[in-house]
Amino acid sequence: MRCPYCQNQNSRVVDTTHDARGGVRRRRECEDCKQRFSTYERPILAIPLIIKQDGTREEFDRDKLLRGIRISCAKRPVSAADIERLVGEIEATLQTLGRAEVSSRVVGDMVITGLKELDQIAYIRYAIVYLGLDDLKALRNEIDRLLEA
Repeated sequence: MRCPYCQNQNSRVVDTTHDARGGVRRRRECEDCKQRFSTYERPILAIPLIIKQDGTREEFDRDKLLRGIRISCAKRPVSAADIERLVGEIEATLQTLGRAEVSSRVVGDMVITGLKELDQIAYIRYAIVYLGLDDLKALRNEIDRLLEA
């Protein structure tokens, strides 16, 4: 692993931890400049193509999903770790489906479900776009459904 500070090729692993999704976090120390840095390894599994509503297909983009969820959670008490966990869970679920293609609706439903558990305001923000809540009456109905649960 190349040191991000001095570009030296030699580093030693100081600590290794495993996460629930099969990823490995390694704490490393450069043998040349003695700086410490972390690396994260995760298995590359086949992720299905996403079928958009207009019928086009595109590759799953983890960063795009992360951006959308972060926008919904902006200025809310939702930690970056919780957002990363949600995106990781969605990505892992897509990988375990074992299908070549998945509707964008499936991904959207997973996001909606996850946000409903994380933060109800973030859920409403996402739902306005995802569910097409384009008037106050539709928005109020969705809020009422949340309050009943």
